[in-house]
Amino acid sequence: MLYVINGEDVPNSSEKRLIARPDHLERLQVLQQEGRLVLAGPYPAIDNVDPGPAGFSGSLIVAEFESLEVAQAWANADPYVLAGVYLHVTVKPFKKVFPT
Repeated sequence: MLYVINGEDVPNSSEKRLIARPDHLERLQVLQQEGRLVLAGPYPAIDNVDPGPAGFSGSLIVAEFESLEVAQAWANADPYVLAGVYLHVTVKPFKKVFPT
């Protein structure tokens, strides 16, 4: 089943993000190689693809996992969680309707 992982950043997370980003991306690449990643990316803190010093306010991941518990465990082990980038992480089941 698909699950949404929504991470909300702590204020001024840019430096922590930069440090943890390579490890964070490596885990996402594994999901992609396994054919389980639907989409992933950050929320710019301002209305701009490149927010510059404003940074990002969080991230969204939609991926396939065996269960909610497995998805939650995966999210809890994310380098952004371990580095203190995220203030709060929510994991929810997701039903994709579009695009078909």
